[in-house]
Amino acid sequence: MSERTTTADLAPVPADWTRLRRGPLAALRGLLDRPLASYYLLLSSAGLLLVIGLVMVFSATSVQSYAADGNAYSSVSRQALFALLGLGAFWFFQRLPARTYRALGTPLLLLAVTLLIVLDLVGLLPGARLGPVHGNTSNNLWLYLGPIELQPSELAKLALALWGANVLAAKGRSIGWWKELSTPLFPVAVLVFLLVGYNDFGTMVCLVILFGGLLWAAGVRLRVFAGLGVLALVGFALLITLPGFWYRMERLTAYADSAHCDRQQACYQGLHGLYAIADGGWFGVGLGEGRLKWGWLPNGHNDFIFAVLAEELGVVGCFVVLALLCVFAYTGLRIARRVDDPFRRLVAAGITIWLVGQATINIGGVVGLLPITGLPLPFISDGGSALIVTLAAVGLLASFARAEPDAARALHARPPDRWVRLLWAPLPPLPRDRRAAKKRSPERRR
Repeated sequence: MSERTTTADLAPVPADWTRLRRGPLAALRGLLDRPLASYYLLLSSAGLLLVIGLVMVFSATSVQSYAADGNAYSSVSRQALFALLGLGAFWFFQRLPARTYRALGTPLLLLAVTLLIVLDLVGLLPGARLGPVHGNTSNNLWLYLGPIELQPSELAKLALALWGANVLAAKGRSIGWWKELSTPLFPVAVLVFLLVGYNDFGTMVCLVILFGGLLWAAGVRLRVFAGLGVLALVGFALLITLPGFWYRMERLTAYADSAHCDRQQACYQGLHGLYAIADGGWFGVGLGEGRLKWGWLPNGHNDFIFAVLAEELGVVGCFVVLALLCVFAYTGLRIARRVDDPFRRLVAAGITIWLVGQATINIGGVVGLLPITGLPLPFISDGGSALIVTLAAVGLLASFARAEPDAARALHARPPDRWVRLLWAPLPPLPRDRRAAKKRSPERRR
């Protein structure tokens, strides 16, 4: 031992400090290896997106709300109420066990299908009426039953994820063939697609993406995907060219030939969205300082709220939102990979692909990379039913994150206080020991 060596030099170096000395990537890997990393990543990304959404809804609606009724907070107050209801749905869904989610799939799907049928037969119900969206009287998405406002297509997303995952998990490894998928999965899914697509083409595309995510997570063969892709394109073409839905073809032709379309009609919304993005630059004009939302940008509080965000917060604000969406996508797929229950794996993958796919379609339409579909931006756009269902889906993912094998063992090793478990969430079940199960299986056969 050298004379300069002291007892402090012989003290053990903390593991976290060792990771930091190795580099930031090693430190990040150490944080991601913690048992509850998925749970905290999910809560932080979804929570920050929700806060950004409330701020942007206030910024996008304050001027018009003040001009309409003298109260600049009327729209954001309504959105905050829906956010509280959504947090209640999040809290409720994260407390439920997997068997309850399996049981909820069929009733939720039946309710969604019934409400979608009511949209077409609304005149048969007393006190019911339709609500036009985006100024198109033929595009009716809202169902008003007295004072209650419903958007059945949003409920259909969550219902299809739960019901479809339950059916695929029950079929097991035999799902690679058309025969096994034809009953009852395909007929019910096509029925939901048609009921939604008749009134809302964009949400139908989102449902198709969700359904494709379920099949991908279940391990369906590539030839099945190819066949389903051809059928989906044929169905899209039929729904776009239906009589009475001229605005769908108008949006598609405006996207395909943006240089020669009418800038005061078909290209108006997309063009002003690009104006807002261009005005924002790198750092934006300032929160609340945007000008195009003052009646120049249609639906700036809903499906084009990303343009308002780009104008006021610039490229930096857009990058923050995109980074949070990437963290959310990584976390959802991480949960789907780590859980050991096939049903949980399918639901987690389906929900993640649904929300991330919807965000991609929305942002792609705003920046001109995709046709405009009218889909809201998850967590951020103004809208009650969409926000409540989205937060309920995040509650599902939070429940699955706590059910990861390492997370469940960590929670049982150091359980929270009893009042925390009563008010927040109960302990997840411990995972089964696969080695013990393999040893027991030969004994059972004997």
